[in-house]
Amino acid sequence: MEQTDLRVPAPATVVRPATPRQRAARAARNGGEPTLDFADRVPYDAYVHASTLHRLQQPLSDDPGEMSFLMVSQIMELYFGLTRHELREAQRCLRADRVGAALAPLRRAALHLEGLNAAWKGLRWMTPADFNRFRNLLGEGSGFQSAMYRHLEFTLGLRDAALIRPFRRQAEVHAELRATLAAPSLWDDVVALLARRGFAVPAEVLGRDVAEEHRPHPAVEAAWVAIYDGEEAGGGEAGDGETTGEEAGAGGPGDELRLLGEALAEVAEQFGDWRWNHVKAVQRTMGAKVGSGGSAGLAWLQRSMARVVFPELWSARTAM
Repeated sequence: MEQTDLRVPAPATVVRPATPRQRAARAARNGGEPTLDFADRVPYDAYVHASTLHRLQQPLSDDPGEMSFLMVSQIMELYFGLTRHELREAQRCLRADRVGAALAPLRRAALHLEGLNAAWKGLRWMTPADFNRFRNLLGEGSGFQSAMYRHLEFTLGLRDAALIRPFRRQAEVHAELRATLAAPSLWDDVVALLARRGFAVPAEVLGRDVAEEHRPHPAVEAAWVAIYDGEEAGGGEAGDGETTGEEAGAGGPGDELRLLGEALAEVAEQFGDWRWNHVKAVQRTMGAKVGSGGSAGLAWLQRSMARVVFPELWSARTAM
């Protein structure tokens, strides 16, 4: 495959805005046919950078199956980043008490995670014999070393400071991970919102070191039980207060919190599916062999699944 020097800057992006009137005039000039002549770089490539994307694959072997493994991994990386982008937007909305506005990015995040899960299907053909044809060339390379996946986990609330150690030799990446770890997770922002809405969240929950993983607390669970039972903080019925434009159609503050809970549950469920699909993919392609990155492989992944995203949102269902 042709090698590309990725240090060379891509051509400048030139995307010229167009109004509806200009689009209509262009279609009329073209007789309804697509434009075929451009004075500069094709606008699609200027925006999407497709030519750059398709030069990023540099397989280490001549095995045709390696390209599938490499590109599916890259597709997953893009989904990690996209999902994190949506979750951070939801966090900004929650911090501003705009619960209704937070629902859209959360729902988009769940759909992106659904796409992420679908990407695993591109590797279902791979047997241990197929993987072995190029696995040794990967050396110690492992998905465990994905910085963007760590950002996603930290944003969702799964936190372990030790997991940023592999990036100490990459100063910018390491600093960004430290910043994510030092900032509240999405679940931290949800719990803070519940406290602002009047639910009895203890100070030790609100004031904990956010770099440490949140530990489930009965008070947070009780808040979600009350929300799903239709109660406002303090025992009132949901829907007693006034609604904003963003909350219209939700029925009131209590209803919007239930909608928030369901949007979060969908995100957690899709993320859990991805983790389980990862376990199955490893089982399919390498069985119980040790991992490339030094872990026990399948056994390590299975143990990691014991950590749950948004724990009280799930435990509350038992108490309802």
